[in-house]
Amino acid sequence: MNSNNKNNSATTQSNIRIGINPLTWTNDDLPSLGADTPLEVCLSEARQAGYSGVELGNKFPRDASVLGPILKAHDLSLVSGWYSARLLERSVADEITAMQDHLNLLKALGSNVMVFAEVSGCIHGDQAAPLSQRPRMTASQWEEYAKRMTAVADYMAEQGVKMAYHHHMGTVIETAEEVDKLMEMTGNNVGLLLDTGHITFAGGDALTMAKKHAKRIVHVHCKDIRPSVLKDNLNRDSAFLNAVLEGVYTVPGDGSIDYFPIFEVLKSAGYQGWIVVEAEQDPAIAHPLTYATKGYDYLSSNLEKAGFAF
Repeated sequence: MNSNNKNNSATTQSNIRIGINPLTWTNDDLPSLGADTPLEVCLSEARQAGYSGVELGNKFPRDASVLGPILKAHDLSLVSGWYSARLLERSVADEITAMQDHLNLLKALGSNVMVFAEVSGCIHGDQAAPLSQRPRMTASQWEEYAKRMTAVADYMAEQGVKMAYHHHMGTVIETAEEVDKLMEMTGNNVGLLLDTGHITFAGGDALTMAKKHAKRIVHVHCKDIRPSVLKDNLNRDSAFLNAVLEGVYTVPGDGSIDYFPIFEVLKSAGYQGWIVVEAEQDPAIAHPLTYATKGYDYLSSNLEKAGFAF
Protein backbone atom coordinates (compact mmCIF):
# COMPACT_ATOMS: atom_id res chain seq x y z
CA MET A 1 0.00 0.00 0.00
CA ASN A 2 1.43 3.40 -0.89
CA SER A 3 1.68 6.19 1.66
CA ASN A 4 -1.24 8.16 0.20
CA ASN A 5 -3.63 5.22 0.48
CA LYS A 6 -2.34 4.41 3.95
CA ASN A 7 -2.93 8.01 5.00
CA ASN A 8 -6.42 8.22 3.50
CA SER A 9 -7.58 4.99 5.06
CA ALA A 10 -6.54 5.95 8.56
CA THR A 11 -7.29 9.63 9.10
CA THR A 12 -11.05 9.11 9.34
CA GLN A 13 -10.69 7.08 12.53
CA SER A 14 -8.00 9.08 14.26
CA ASN A 15 -7.68 11.80 16.85
CA ILE A 16 -4.20 12.78 15.67
CA ARG A 17 -2.92 13.63 12.22
CA ILE A 18 0.56 14.03 10.79
CA GLY A 19 1.36 17.29 9.03
CA ILE A 20 4.39 19.15 7.74
CA ASN A 21 5.63 22.71 7.60
CA PRO A 22 6.80 24.00 4.19
CA LEU A 23 10.18 24.94 5.72
CA THR A 24 11.37 21.63 4.31
CA TRP A 25 11.07 23.19 0.84
CA THR A 26 11.25 26.97 1.34
CA ASN A 27 12.30 29.07 4.33
CA ASP A 28 10.33 32.01 5.76
CA ASP A 29 13.21 33.48 7.80
CA LEU A 30 15.70 33.13 4.94
CA PRO A 31 13.61 33.34 1.75
CA SER A 32 16.62 32.66 -0.48
CA LEU A 33 16.41 29.02 0.63
CA GLY A 34 14.06 27.32 -1.80
CA ALA A 35 13.17 30.64 -3.41
CA ASP A 36 12.58 29.02 -6.80
CA THR A 37 10.47 26.15 -5.48
CA PRO A 38 6.80 26.65 -6.43
CA LEU A 39 4.02 26.12 -3.89
CA GLU A 40 2.71 23.35 -6.14
CA VAL A 41 5.88 21.34 -5.54
CA CYS A 42 5.67 21.81 -1.76
CA LEU A 43 2.08 20.59 -1.65
CA SER A 44 2.36 17.71 -4.11
CA GLU A 45 5.49 16.34 -2.45
CA ALA A 46 4.01 16.76 1.05
CA ARG A 47 1.07 14.61 -0.02
CA GLN A 48 3.33 12.14 -1.82
CA ALA A 49 5.34 11.67 1.37
CA GLY A 50 2.15 10.76 3.25
CA TYR A 51 1.16 13.93 5.13
CA SER A 52 -2.48 14.91 5.50
CA GLY A 53 -1.93 18.59 6.26
CA VAL A 54 0.43 21.54 5.92
CA GLU A 55 1.16 24.68 7.89
CA LEU A 56 1.24 28.07 6.20
CA GLY A 57 4.37 29.46 4.57
CA ASN A 58 5.36 32.59 2.72
CA LYS A 59 4.26 31.25 -0.66
CA PHE A 60 0.70 30.51 0.45
CA PRO A 61 -2.11 32.84 -0.67
CA ARG A 62 -3.80 34.36 2.39
CA ASP A 63 -7.30 34.45 0.90
CA ALA A 64 -9.37 31.47 2.05
CA SER A 65 -11.35 31.41 -1.20
CA VAL A 66 -8.06 31.00 -3.09
CA LEU A 67 -6.09 28.78 -0.71
CA GLY A 68 -8.96 26.44 0.13
CA PRO A 69 -9.35 25.01 -3.39
CA ILE A 70 -5.56 24.70 -3.76
CA LEU A 71 -5.30 22.60 -0.61
CA LYS A 72 -8.35 20.55 -1.56
CA ALA A 73 -6.84 19.76 -4.95
CA HIS A 74 -3.90 18.20 -3.12
CA ASP A 75 -6.07 16.42 -0.52
CA LEU A 76 -4.43 18.44 2.26
CA SER A 77 -5.83 20.22 5.31
CA LEU A 78 -4.58 23.49 6.76
CA VAL A 79 -2.85 22.55 10.00
CA SER A 80 -2.10 26.02 11.37
CA GLY A 81 0.18 28.95 10.72
CA TRP A 82 2.77 31.08 12.52
CA TYR A 83 1.55 34.36 14.01
CA SER A 84 4.10 37.01 15.03
CA ALA A 85 2.80 38.54 18.27
CA ARG A 86 4.07 41.75 19.84
CA LEU A 87 2.36 41.67 23.21
CA LEU A 88 5.41 43.17 24.88
CA GLU A 89 4.91 46.26 22.73
CA ARG A 90 1.15 46.59 22.30
CA SER A 91 -2.09 46.22 24.21
CA VAL A 92 -4.41 43.24 24.26
CA ALA A 93 -6.90 45.13 22.12
CA ASP A 94 -4.25 46.06 19.58
CA GLU A 95 -2.96 42.47 19.43
CA ILE A 96 -6.45 41.13 18.87
CA THR A 97 -6.96 43.64 16.07
CA ALA A 98 -3.61 42.72 14.51
CA MET A 99 -4.38 38.99 14.45
CA GLN A 100 -7.79 39.20 12.81
CA ASP A 101 -6.78 38.39 9.22
CA HIS A 102 -4.69 35.43 10.35
CA LEU A 103 -7.33 34.18 12.79
CA ASN A 104 -10.08 34.43 10.19
CA LEU A 105 -8.02 32.55 7.61
CA LEU A 106 -7.41 29.69 10.04
CA LYS A 107 -11.08 29.54 11.01
CA ALA A 108 -12.28 29.66 7.42
CA LEU A 109 -10.12 26.70 6.47
CA GLY A 110 -10.94 24.55 9.48
CA SER A 111 -7.82 25.02 11.59
CA ASN A 112 -8.47 25.17 15.33
CA VAL A 113 -4.98 26.01 16.56
CA MET A 114 -2.71 29.02 16.02
CA VAL A 115 1.08 28.94 16.28
CA PHE A 116 1.66 32.01 18.45
CA ALA A 117 5.16 33.39 18.99
CA GLU A 118 6.33 36.59 20.67
CA VAL A 119 8.70 38.41 18.31
CA SER A 120 9.32 41.68 20.16
CA GLY A 121 13.09 42.20 20.00
CA CYS A 122 13.63 38.79 18.42
CA ILE A 123 16.88 38.02 16.60
CA HIS A 124 16.28 34.63 15.03
CA GLY A 125 15.97 36.17 11.57
CA ASP A 126 19.18 38.22 11.82
CA GLN A 127 22.28 36.45 10.52
CA ALA A 128 24.52 39.05 12.15
CA ALA A 129 23.09 38.59 15.68
CA PRO A 130 24.59 35.89 17.93
CA LEU A 131 22.01 34.02 19.99
CA SER A 132 23.45 35.45 23.22
CA GLN A 133 21.91 38.79 22.19
CA ARG A 134 18.34 37.53 22.28
CA PRO A 135 15.80 39.53 24.36
CA ARG A 136 14.82 38.82 27.96
CA MET A 137 12.02 40.07 30.21
CA THR A 138 12.28 41.78 33.58
CA ALA A 139 10.14 40.59 36.49
CA SER A 140 7.65 43.43 35.98
CA GLN A 141 7.45 42.71 32.26
CA TRP A 142 6.67 39.07 33.02
CA GLU A 143 3.73 40.01 35.22
CA GLU A 144 2.14 42.27 32.63
CA TYR A 145 2.98 39.97 29.76
CA ALA A 146 1.33 36.97 31.42
CA LYS A 147 -1.87 38.97 31.98
CA ARG A 148 -1.96 40.10 28.36
CA MET A 149 -1.19 36.62 27.08
CA THR A 150 -4.01 35.10 29.13
CA ALA A 151 -6.47 37.72 27.90
CA VAL A 152 -5.58 37.11 24.26
CA ALA A 153 -5.76 33.33 24.71
CA ASP A 154 -9.17 33.66 26.35
CA TYR A 155 -10.39 35.69 23.38
CA MET A 156 -9.03 33.11 20.93
CA ALA A 157 -10.74 30.30 22.84
CA GLU A 158 -14.04 32.15 22.44
CA GLN A 159 -13.35 32.14 18.71
CA GLY A 160 -12.80 28.38 18.70
CA VAL A 161 -9.05 28.56 18.10
CA LYS A 162 -6.44 27.34 20.59
CA MET A 163 -3.33 29.38 21.28
CA ALA A 164 -0.24 27.21 20.84
CA TYR A 165 2.64 29.22 22.28
CA HIS A 166 5.83 28.57 20.32
CA HIS A 167 9.00 28.81 22.41
CA HIS A 168 11.70 29.65 19.88
CA MET A 169 15.42 30.29 19.70
CA GLY A 170 16.29 33.98 19.56
CA THR A 171 13.08 35.12 21.23
CA VAL A 172 12.05 36.24 24.68
CA ILE A 173 10.77 32.77 25.62
CA GLU A 174 13.44 30.29 24.64
CA THR A 175 14.54 28.12 27.58
CA ALA A 176 12.78 25.41 29.56
CA GLU A 177 12.76 27.69 32.61
CA GLU A 178 11.03 30.42 30.62
CA VAL A 179 8.44 27.99 29.30
CA ASP A 180 7.82 26.75 32.85
CA LYS A 181 7.34 30.34 34.00
CA LEU A 182 4.95 31.11 31.16
CA MET A 183 2.83 28.08 31.95
CA GLU A 184 2.84 28.90 35.67
CA MET A 185 1.86 32.54 35.23
CA THR A 186 -0.82 32.22 32.53
CA GLY A 187 -4.30 30.76 32.38
CA ASN A 188 -5.14 27.35 30.93
CA ASN A 189 -6.21 28.78 27.58
CA VAL A 190 -2.54 29.56 26.93
CA GLY A 191 -1.65 26.28 25.28
CA LEU A 192 1.87 25.10 24.60
CA LEU A 193 3.46 24.16 21.31
CA LEU A 194 6.06 21.55 22.15
CA ASP A 195 8.93 22.04 19.72
CA THR A 196 11.42 19.24 20.26
CA GLY A 197 14.24 20.85 18.30
CA HIS A 198 14.01 24.33 19.75
CA ILE A 199 13.93 23.15 23.35
CA THR A 200 16.90 20.85 22.73
CA PHE A 201 18.83 23.69 21.08
CA ALA A 202 18.04 25.86 24.13
CA GLY A 203 19.59 23.29 26.49
CA GLY A 204 16.35 21.70 27.64
CA ASP A 205 14.90 18.23 27.23
CA ALA A 206 11.81 17.56 25.12
CA LEU A 207 10.73 14.51 27.13
CA THR A 208 10.97 16.40 30.41
CA MET A 209 8.91 19.25 28.96
CA ALA A 210 6.32 16.82 27.64
CA LYS A 211 5.96 15.21 31.07
CA LYS A 212 5.80 18.53 32.90
CA HIS A 213 3.28 20.26 30.65
CA ALA A 214 1.44 17.39 28.97
CA LYS A 215 -2.02 18.78 29.74
CA ARG A 216 -1.15 22.19 28.23
CA ILE A 217 0.33 20.85 24.99
CA VAL A 218 -2.02 21.61 22.09
CA HIS A 219 0.38 21.36 19.15
CA VAL A 220 3.66 19.55 18.43
CA HIS A 221 6.55 20.46 16.12
CA CYS A 222 9.01 17.66 15.48
CA LYS A 223 12.51 18.53 14.39
CA ASP A 224 15.61 16.57 15.25
CA ILE A 225 19.08 17.80 16.23
CA ARG A 226 22.52 17.02 14.88
CA PRO A 227 24.52 17.21 18.15
CA SER A 228 27.92 17.95 16.64
CA VAL A 229 26.55 20.89 14.66
CA LEU A 230 24.70 22.17 17.73
CA LYS A 231 27.81 21.97 19.93
CA ASP A 232 29.91 23.80 17.37
CA ASN A 233 27.38 26.61 16.94
CA LEU A 234 26.88 27.02 20.69
CA ASN A 235 30.64 27.23 21.16
CA ARG A 236 30.85 29.97 18.53
CA ASP A 237 27.69 31.76 19.73
CA SER A 238 26.40 31.65 16.18
CA ALA A 239 23.36 33.37 14.80
CA PHE A 240 20.34 31.09 14.61
CA LEU A 241 20.09 31.10 10.83
CA ASN A 242 23.76 30.28 10.47
CA ALA A 243 23.23 27.19 12.62
CA VAL A 244 20.29 26.24 10.40
CA LEU A 245 22.40 26.67 7.27
CA GLU A 246 25.06 24.41 8.78
CA GLY A 247 22.48 21.68 9.39
CA VAL A 248 21.70 21.88 13.11
CA TYR A 249 18.16 20.66 12.41
CA THR A 250 16.92 17.62 10.53
CA VAL A 251 13.78 15.52 10.36
CA PRO A 252 12.76 13.16 13.17
CA GLY A 253 14.74 9.94 13.09
CA ASP A 254 17.82 11.54 11.57
CA GLY A 255 19.27 13.09 14.72
CA SER A 256 19.67 12.48 18.45
CA ILE A 257 16.11 12.85 19.82
CA ASP A 258 14.20 9.70 20.80
CA TYR A 259 10.55 10.42 19.98
CA PHE A 260 8.94 7.20 21.18
CA PRO A 261 8.90 8.07 24.93
CA ILE A 262 7.65 11.58 24.07
CA PHE A 263 4.75 10.07 22.14
CA GLU A 264 4.03 7.69 25.01
CA VAL A 265 3.67 10.70 27.34
CA LEU A 266 1.37 12.47 24.87
CA LYS A 267 -0.75 9.34 24.43
CA SER A 268 -1.11 8.92 28.19
CA ALA A 269 -2.18 12.55 28.48
CA GLY A 270 -4.86 12.09 25.83
CA TYR A 271 -3.24 14.38 23.28
CA GLN A 272 -5.44 15.12 20.29
CA GLY A 273 -4.22 17.26 17.45
CA TRP A 274 -1.46 17.51 14.90
CA ILE A 275 2.05 16.10 14.95
CA VAL A 276 4.02 18.29 12.56
CA VAL A 277 7.42 17.85 10.94
CA GLU A 278 9.06 21.27 11.00
CA ALA A 279 12.71 20.83 10.14
CA GLU A 280 14.33 23.76 8.39
CA GLN A 281 17.32 22.79 6.28
CA ASP A 282 18.91 24.04 3.09
CA PRO A 283 16.83 22.29 0.41
CA ALA A 284 19.79 22.39 -1.98
CA ILE A 285 21.62 20.07 0.44
CA ALA A 286 18.77 18.16 2.09
CA HIS A 287 16.52 16.94 -0.75
CA PRO A 288 13.03 17.91 0.45
CA LEU A 289 11.00 14.89 -0.69
CA THR A 290 13.63 12.47 0.61
CA TYR A 291 13.69 14.08 4.04
CA ALA A 292 9.93 14.64 4.19
CA THR A 293 9.40 10.94 3.50
CA LYS A 294 12.02 9.92 6.06
CA GLY A 295 10.33 12.09 8.69
CA TYR A 296 6.86 10.74 7.92
CA ASP A 297 7.94 7.13 8.01
CA TYR A 298 9.76 7.57 11.32
CA LEU A 299 6.90 9.45 12.98
CA SER A 300 4.16 7.13 11.76
CA SER A 301 6.07 4.09 12.99
CA ASN A 302 6.71 5.54 16.45
CA LEU A 303 3.23 7.01 16.84
CA GLU A 304 1.72 3.62 16.02
CA LYS A 305 4.10 1.92 18.46
CA ALA A 306 3.01 4.40 21.15
CA GLY A 307 -0.63 3.43 20.61
CA PHE A 308 -1.90 6.29 18.44
CA ALA A 309 -4.31 5.71 15.58
CA PHE A 310 -4.09 8.08 12.63
